[in-house]
Amino acid sequence: MIFSEPRFLWFFALVFAGYWALRTNAPRKWLLLAASLYFYGSWDVRFLGLIVGCATVDWFVSGRIHRAQAAGRKGTGWLLVSLAYDLGTLGFFKYFNFFAASGAELLRWLGIPVGEVTLSIVLPVGVSFFTFQAMSYTIDVYRRELTPVRSYPDFLLFITFFPQLVAGPIVRAATFLPQLGTAKRFVDVDVHRALGQFLAGFVKKAVVADLISGPADAVFAAPSSYDATSIWIAVVCYAVQIYCDFSGYTDMAIGSARLLGYELCENFRWPYLATSITDFWRRWHMSLSTWLRDYLYIALGGNRGTRWFTHRNLLLTMLLGGLWHGAGWNFVVWGAIHGVALVVHKEWVRRIGAGRMPWLDRLVTIYTVLLAWIFFRATSFADAWAMAKAWLWFASPGTKTLPVWDGLPNVVPVALLGLCLAPLLVLHVAASLGVPARLRRHLPAWLVTLLFGVLAAVALSCMPQNAKPFIYFQF
Repeated sequence: MIFSEPRFLWFFALVFAGYWALRTNAPRKWLLLAASLYFYGSWDVRFLGLIVGCATVDWFVSGRIHRAQAAGRKGTGWLLVSLAYDLGTLGFFKYFNFFAASGAELLRWLGIPVGEVTLSIVLPVGVSFFTFQAMSYTIDVYRRELTPVRSYPDFLLFITFFPQLVAGPIVRAATFLPQLGTAKRFVDVDVHRALGQFLAGFVKKAVVADLISGPADAVFAAPSSYDATSIWIAVVCYAVQIYCDFSGYTDMAIGSARLLGYELCENFRWPYLATSITDFWRRWHMSLSTWLRDYLYIALGGNRGTRWFTHRNLLLTMLLGGLWHGAGWNFVVWGAIHGVALVVHKEWVRRIGAGRMPWLDRLVTIYTVLLAWIFFRATSFADAWAMAKAWLWFASPGTKTLPVWDGLPNVVPVALLGLCLAPLLVLHVAASLGVPARLRRHLPAWLVTLLFGVLAAVALSCMPQNAKPFIYFQF
């Protein structure tokens, strides 16, 4: 089920009506749990056992860790059981074929003949998200930062809560589980805010992301055939697409949860306005960046050591963060670009200082981010390298142009793209300044409702006929 398709809207309407029709908290939670399991099972019912198994193991193990610590032991053995199960699940389904193929290639390069060792494995939707969410809970219990929840249904709902289940944000137990303790009141729900956020996400995904994906899909499918101008246009289009696609999902997830009385964590904060690569990672996929910081970077030693020790930890964190996104060397390179950029920025700030030329800082940041997106999106490392060369030196062996701009001078498609993206940039800046929120507070309720209705009608009329899956579903 995709948030931007009618099937989900009908599903959510039924859940919403049933949820608020119930008066007490316990049956409401059972309804949400049943709806969440149905939602995940609608992708592939075979994987229901996988997510329930993950939740069951971590719920049981966290209780054992707590008991061991109450008896004066650390409970490290039980923590290793949880990590082995979660990472084993993630590793098998997502990385088995990648590491098997890479190992076989290495052996052949060394002159040792080996055959292909791959399995026909279906990647469960959202496996990276729910395993990271479950691991953070167990680690928090082990660190004594969290008391394990006694209710197994509550914990299962925490893992499977359908608004954020398949593409985040990665919710922490400390912020979500306490919300299950009391019955919500509809009078406390800011309906306009929740609907506005859902609608904004719907427009981002169904209108902007899906419509602008055409140039990116065409060029990335055969990059060596296109000229440098087309490659630049495709990369910019993809940058807009992935932001609107992923932040659109997050907006719809947060909006859906708010309509049910629950708050999810913020995941994006206008990342393309970042003044540095460090600032970018404080704004982009914030639930993942804080997860990597708290459970990987700090575990590696963080900044507790020499400057170069800190840089090493930062690079390793970003390399593993890249690999988290996908089983391919292009994702590792994407993480490496960001890791190196973060290290360079830290050294620049230490030696030169920061914030002297904010607009130049923004241009350098977005240029680096766009270069890295090439490796994130390309279907092979060879294609990524060919596009990167065109991006860096504005030269490509191909001569083909995008069909809509075929035969036009290079400056024309660039200018047209700029005109198309200018309104999006204005809206991006206005939203970052809180303009829509201030308007919503000052306009009468009836007018806000009318504007929502008009925007929804326009969005439905502009969206493509076939809803495309969210990009982050594959992770």
